[in-house]
Amino acid sequence: MNFNKNAKVFVTLSLCSAILTAPTLSSANSGTESAISKNSTAVENVLKNPQAGLATGVGTFQIEEATIEQIQKALQSNQITSVELVQMYLDRIEAYDKNGPKINSVLTINPDALKIAAEMDKLRGKGKQGPLFGVPVLLKDNIDTKDNMPTTAGAIALKDNYASEDSWVAKKLRDAGAIILGKANMSEWAYFMTSGAPSGYSGLGGQVLHPYGPNSFAAGSVGGSSSGSGASIASNFATVAIGTETSGSILSPSSANSIVGIKPTVGLISRTGIIPLSMSQDTAGPMARTVTDAAITLGTLTGVDPTDPITATSEGKALTDYTKHLKLNGLKGARIGVDYSYLSGTSASRIEEKRVIEEAIEVMKAQGAIVEEVTIPRHNYTSNVLYYEFKHNLNDYLKKTSDAVPVKTLEDIIAFNEEDPEVRMKYGQTILERSQNLSDSLDDPTYLQQRTDDIKYSRELGIDKVMKENNLDALLFVNNRGASLPAKAGYPSITVPAGYTNTGMPVGVTFSAMAYSEPRLIELAYSYEQHSKERVAPVFK
Repeated sequence: MNFNKNAKVFVTLSLCSAILTAPTLSSANSGTESAISKNSTAVENVLKNPQAGLATGVGTFQIEEATIEQIQKALQSNQITSVELVQMYLDRIEAYDKNGPKINSVLTINPDALKIAAEMDKLRGKGKQGPLFGVPVLLKDNIDTKDNMPTTAGAIALKDNYASEDSWVAKKLRDAGAIILGKANMSEWAYFMTSGAPSGYSGLGGQVLHPYGPNSFAAGSVGGSSSGSGASIASNFATVAIGTETSGSILSPSSANSIVGIKPTVGLISRTGIIPLSMSQDTAGPMARTVTDAAITLGTLTGVDPTDPITATSEGKALTDYTKHLKLNGLKGARIGVDYSYLSGTSASRIEEKRVIEEAIEVMKAQGAIVEEVTIPRHNYTSNVLYYEFKHNLNDYLKKTSDAVPVKTLEDIIAFNEEDPEVRMKYGQTILERSQNLSDSLDDPTYLQQRTDDIKYSRELGIDKVMKENNLDALLFVNNRGASLPAKAGYPSITVPAGYTNTGMPVGVTFSAMAYSEPRLIELAYSYEQHSKERVAPVFK
């Protein structure tokens, strides 16, 4: 990979000239197979003549870096149809995700995507239409949909896990008019299977590669566990994606792929229909190329869901429209704290990350922000909260799956993987085993004490303490470093592209604050984004 810093151009490997072998759109998907038409003229042409490049546009409309607003204008003016838009994304996925650099970020294509798009075209202009009307969206593959797509968490054991109804997230997206294009690959079991596995690897989907260096995984982690969501949006395979986070799983791949990711307050978005990891920390959130698109998508997902009691805490605090907080002067007068110990390190990559963040801080100061050094309290204590909750929550989810799913408990999953370890547990399953060895009861005294400690040290003696003492609007981190603190607290964060290292790897700047402070975080992030304009798309040649 070559990186021209001044021109901000990234060059990756040439697109190979393989012949398409995908099944037709009428066929169902399984595993990593694509449901993209083999008769796509645009893709066939570029595969025959790689130097010509892929024509991913109709007329004057181009999907590369296209925003929700631009897509809506093109659709409403009849410059493009939803069917044409969906086909362009499918063509691009086939050319660059399944062929060429083979980013491998999209695990399953919705076989009904074009049919849904055609229905959207018929409905356009008739009655009230949501902010995502006709917009293609990818979902992380731990989010249930009633479409003919399994929900697998990247695990072979769940390859036949077809949901009978939509998750809260899928339903809200459809209500907003979105077209669910497919499911994104991810770190298996939300990177809670084993230690030592690379980010973005799943037994079912294989390895997600880095769009800014797809042929050198060591050049930079693609981030996890919403790896496919991050890489796909960076690569322009959809307009927006939905990721999930327990501790850094939206922020990490967003930073790593030079996109915007919002990890909301736990309770802002219902987790119903999402394969769980931790009831105290799990949340879904939008991943997009701009703060505006992320804010638009966030507003479509909020609401109180009786089947997820934590959402009751969002009543009176959640918004259905966050775009009024897209303020160009959002940094003016803002008080932002940064703990420089999170920027420490002597490796070349750490030094480069620090340089990028220091440049970002100068941009913030130039817009009137007050950035001051603070010390975030750190407390050494043992917490197995995630391990307790994973076992309890996953067992509960599996009980409700269909008879086609061969596993109904965590214990079953471990045994299933051991039947074919080279394929089903390539990097082991130490985390699954550790969780299985703990109690399944959330009334366990040890669990209750450790959860109390998590809240105490992350909120009262952590974020709350440093923000109140310094009268801060937000804390500032590089990438997802420090994500565990707001994660344990259940607090929100937003990451924005901040620049690139001298080897071309993306660096993100992350703002975190207290519960339900999404409006203020969006103001800060949008203002920084608009005054820095650091995102550069990867270019596949």
